[in-house]
Amino acid sequence: MRSGVLCLLFFPAFTTSAHADLKLCNRMSYVVDVAIGIDDKSATATRGWFRIDPAQCRVVAQGTISADRLLLHARVLPLYGAAPAQSGSDNLCIASDNFVIAAARQCRAGQTLAPFTTIQPSQTEDGTTVAYLAEDSEYDDEQAKLAAIQRLLLIAGYDTSPIDGVDGPKTRSGLAAFLKSRGLTDDIVNAPNFFEAMVAGVQAPSANGLTWCNDTSYKVMASVATDDGRNVIARGWYRIEPGKCLRPDVTGQPRQILSFAEAVDDTGRAIRIADKPLNWGGSRTLCTRESKFEIREHIDCAARGLTASGYATVDMTGGGKTLRFAMP
Repeated sequence: MRSGVLCLLFFPAFTTSAHADLKLCNRMSYVVDVAIGIDDKSATATRGWFRIDPAQCRVVAQGTISADRLLLHARVLPLYGAAPAQSGSDNLCIASDNFVIAAARQCRAGQTLAPFTTIQPSQTEDGTTVAYLAEDSEYDDEQAKLAAIQRLLLIAGYDTSPIDGVDGPKTRSGLAAFLKSRGLTDDIVNAPNFFEAMVAGVQAPSANGLTWCNDTSYKVMASVATDDGRNVIARGWYRIEPGKCLRPDVTGQPRQILSFAEAVDDTGRAIRIADKPLNWGGSRTLCTRESKFEIREHIDCAARGLTASGYATVDMTGGGKTLRFAMP
């Protein structure tokens, strides 16, 4: 995506109120969770989350909505790692789990500010108002689904690049191999729960590639780095919920794969046990930052406003490795 920003594309036709159900349609190559904001005079409320698969639509509000403005915030699933961030002119309160916030401009405990974009849905012939989430690539529904499949297969360790929404032998063979490895049949591709099954399959441990599993009661933020002998590229953060596994996207055939992870609380602060950070790494020093990143230079981290973190080299002998993050 251009400039690494989540692009929300909306068709203009909406003025001050929606006269029927509000529907959001996803033409992106990501599975997304969305939250809506309703700005009416002096009151602003937010509500989320609504999961929308690529090439799918979902009604997020029913009936007439009286509002000066409608707003939207979208987030991609943690398994995508350093995915593009959303821009927006309004910062409103959200929560990590499903929420309804009546006064969304002043956050309370457990709530954080997130950028919301004003939307202007179009009205369809049946009276429904519709807004489309899109990328610069401007995929149609079929292309968005294919591009989303390619993206998830790439994370799962299958070479489906480039992510372009175009069907081809690499995409077909990668998908066939993925379904077989996860015990899924071909007819799942046309099932309503296809992306749910795919996401679960990507997150499950595999005999190939690197898998992280969080065995703690805390949220874990992890970073993966690849060393091809010339460049070291570190990417983060990947969020791993308690009791869940996740596979970071590792492309090509790097000579070394490195890993660093740390447990954090709901505000993003590092968890400390006996006054020591709860993290999992090693002696290889690479640069990281608090927000999502892709860093290629790892000299003088502190002088560049970055954090020096210790990464562990992952032994990939045998074709696959599962790292389990547990309490000391």
